[in-house]
Amino acid sequence: MGNWWIRIGRLWGRLQERQEERAPRGLPPTSPQAAPSEEDPLLLLEERLGWSFRNQALLLEALTHRSYVNEHPDEGIRDNERLEFLGDAVLQLVVSTDLFRRFPDWSEGRLTELRTALIRGERLAAWAEALELGRWLRLGKGEAESARARPSVLADAFEALLGAVYLDGGLPAVERLMSRLLPEAIDQALRDLEWHDPKGRLQHWSQAVRGKTPVYRVVAVEGPPHAARFTVQVLIGDEVVGEGQGTSKREATREAARNALIRLGIENGGKSSPD
Repeated sequence: MGNWWIRIGRLWGRLQERQEERAPRGLPPTSPQAAPSEEDPLLLLEERLGWSFRNQALLLEALTHRSYVNEHPDEGIRDNERLEFLGDAVLQLVVSTDLFRRFPDWSEGRLTELRTALIRGERLAAWAEALELGRWLRLGKGEAESARARPSVLADAFEALLGAVYLDGGLPAVERLMSRLLPEAIDQALRDLEWHDPKGRLQHWSQAVRGKTPVYRVVAVEGPPHAARFTVQVLIGDEVVGEGQGTSKREATREAARNALIRLGIENGGKSSPD
């Protein structure tokens, strides 16, 4: 294990073109059962990413928390916040492109709703945990134990990692990484959104109980175009089961579904159980 820390220090020293090689402090302890390669301490992380860095200085920067830089001002190193800024933009582009291609018939509103669910901090932290990113983070002594598993720190580090992959390998490298992470996340997000959306809950019940899909129709539009108010009815078969109003068709449709859930006794003004 000692050799592992020495190699990390030498790698960092070479990348910074310093004469003196020093082993970086603040790296996470590693269990013997999952020890990275003796030849390259970061090889395991690169294997999990599916990307071998040509410029490993980018990888080390992505793993460096501000607390480590504050405790080591003489090392001339950067924290990962600039890479986090870049990674945030890259993540939005990659996720947006994936959803745009995956759901060609979806409206802008639905795409935006799903993208928002996919790039939440909780989701980014979950991806970081799946990669065990916390074990490689370079943290100050005061932060090492408390911050290594902190969701906000993991989410920021994941974005920084994407920024580093983008600079090292371009957009295709990030797309390849995210193509392994997105499918399962999209499936889960769709399930969550469907259940939290009254339209999804009504459709779930209607198909299971009546074997039919609800149909929505606009029955009235009142007011001037810049301040229109829509009235929407929802039907199951020939039966009108709910009605709602709103300043947009989408809002009125959701209100109609919510009204139907209450009128049908599925809910009593609140969320029902999926069971």
